[in-house]
Amino acid sequence: MSEAKPAPTSEPVRIGIVSISDRASSGIYEDKGLPALQDWLSRALRNPVSFEPRLIPDERALIAQTLRELVDEAKCDLVLTTGGTGPALRDVTPEATLDVADKEMPGFGEQMRQISLRFVPTAILSRQVAVIRGQALIINLPGQPKAIAETLEGLKSSDGDTLVAGIFAAVPYCIDLIGGPYLECREEVIKAFRPKSAQRPVAG
Repeated sequence: MSEAKPAPTSEPVRIGIVSISDRASSGIYEDKGLPALQDWLSRALRNPVSFEPRLIPDERALIAQTLRELVDEAKCDLVLTTGGTGPALRDVTPEATLDVADKEMPGFGEQMRQISLRFVPTAILSRQVAVIRGQALIINLPGQPKAIAETLEGLKSSDGDTLVAGIFAAVPYCIDLIGGPYLECREEVIKAFRPKSAQRPVAG
């Protein structure tokens, strides 16, 4: 009689979340980026998640240092930033992100702008980038909580059909390919796309 195989369990994942704002980091107003990121990720992922939050000003060297620390020392598998991606003089998040990159992943920024253009024509002013550093994926997101959710989830019709795919649908497979943990999404929030050959049984 063969022994029953143990039920699969979700792999733990460590995620860095970075809010980049001169005014929020100095206490002039309440930061809304970190709560928005943590709330969405907690709803979207079935995995046990450890968050590494950082609230920092728009300083290129400090942003780059923070990203290196989150990947190299804190061992984050995924790092999401919010803020600092516009054309203003103090908006230097994309430059700092490229400073720490091993590879650039331009499709993420292209898709975020496509989603945001459904709402505002000024989406063409956004400069979000995504990069790989080591075995971690780093993605710049918009600064507003509503825009964060829209770009991660995408757009759905009133019937629940996907109109524009959210960028997070591609994140789990990207992390698979760079040697990270197997991310499992709650499909009512976001459905991850993987080729059939890369799919595993859903953990209980």
